[in-house]
Formats: sequence, structure tokens, C-alpha cells
Amino acid sequence: MAEVQTGQTLGELSQRFIEFVMMHAQNAALFLGQIPNPKTGEGEVNLELAKMFIDQLAMIQEKTRGNLTNEESTALKNTLSNLQMIYVEVSQQISKAGAQQKPSAEEPKPEAPQIKPEPSAPNEPSGEASESKKKFTKSYGS
Repeated sequence: MAEVQTGQTLGELSQRFIEFVMMHAQNAALFLGQIPNPKTGEGEVNLELAKMFIDQLAMIQEKTRGNLTNEESTALKNTLSNLQMIYVEVSQQISKAGAQQKPSAEEPKPEAPQIKPEPSAPNEPSGEASESKKKFTKSYGS
């Protein structure tokens, strides 16, 4: 009877692990502009945060090597490689947009033009008082 419980527990743990990987992947995709921000409805790019989630998945892959089921290992490997490819593509779009200061006809994605205005827009027109006010009124929870 203990073997049956262990099998169910391992199955549940496997499912939870895959959900954990997918949650990290979803967060990375959000910060790569692949998923629209729920509040604004627009894609936003933050390469530093995207890299953090991708690096965490790479660390998990390294630390769990040899301890995952085939399904878990495949899900983690495929998710990580897809995110790394998207990261490279978005980084290249940002570099091209920064060099050209306008989106090219080959890359109609909205992520590249949005990247430069978003970080500078809040800082340029607003003073220190309104900037600090924004810091304390921003909601991070539900």
C-alpha cells in the first residue's frame, strides 16, 4: 500500500514540477513581450527579469540532472531552449531598434518600438515628487 501512495505522490510531484517550470516560463514570456501585460493589454519587454527567470530554469535543470523523469526532463529542456531562442530574438530586435531608432519593415512586432519609450517615459516628464508617489501607490498584489 505504501508503494501505491508513493506512485501517486510521485505522479503529483511530477505534475507540480511541470507546472512550476511552466509558471517560470510564463513569467519569462511576459517579460519578453510574448504575453500581454494583464493591466495594460500590451506586450512589455524587460530583458533583465526575463533573463532571471530563464537563468533560474537553467539552474533547476543543472541541479536536478539525473533526478527527473523523462517527461519532466523533456518539458524543462524544451521550455528552456524555446525561451533562450526568444530571448536572443528579442535582444536582437532591441539592438536593431536602438541602432535605427525606428522599427524595420522586416520586424513588425511591437516589442522593439515599445522598449525605449517605456523606461524613459516615466522618468522624463515627471518630477521626483510624482515619481516617488508612483512608487508607493503601485499595486503588486491582487
